Amino acid sequence: MEYTFTLKYRLSQTLSDTDDLVERLAQAGCNDALIGLGIPGRIALEFIREADSAQQAIHSAMQQIASVMADAILFEVSPDYVGLTDIADLIGVSRQNMRKLMLAHHLTFPVPVHEGSTAFWHLADVLSWLEGRGSYRLPAGVQETALVALSINLLNQKRRYRPE
Repeated sequence: MEYTFTLKYRLSQTLSDTDDLVERLAQAGCNDALIGLGIPGRIALEFIREADSAQQAIHSAMQQIASVMADAILFEVSPDYVGLTDIADLIGVSRQNMRKLMLAHHLTFPVPVHEGSTAFWHLADVLSWLEGRGSYRLPAGVQETALVALSINLLNQKRRYRPE
């Protein structure tokens, strides 16, 4: 099965030659990734990877990246944090329909991770809720990938903010 996911890293100061970095990532097995270097000091790798499970796909990519960029810090795995537009696009409805659905089911719709001028949810939570309703067709593998991404992001957050 194919799994689509993105790994975002903060680069260490020792990784300044991006052309060399991209070449080494390809040699390490990340040739199935689209690599983005648009923000200085950051790298995003969007994968479409075949594997037996989302966990296997993501962890194999993380291991390959670590073999090249041991000092880089993983700060986000996606798909995880999503807005209503992202969810609507995924299930094939308009953002307005997604908002109506959220408001009509305000007692059971998942609580956002962040609520402000823009609200964000964990995709796994919303997909699980939608699956429970049974009226939306979810793309294959997305829920499994979202659950793995959520798990890794929560573990990273716990590591960053662990009380002393």
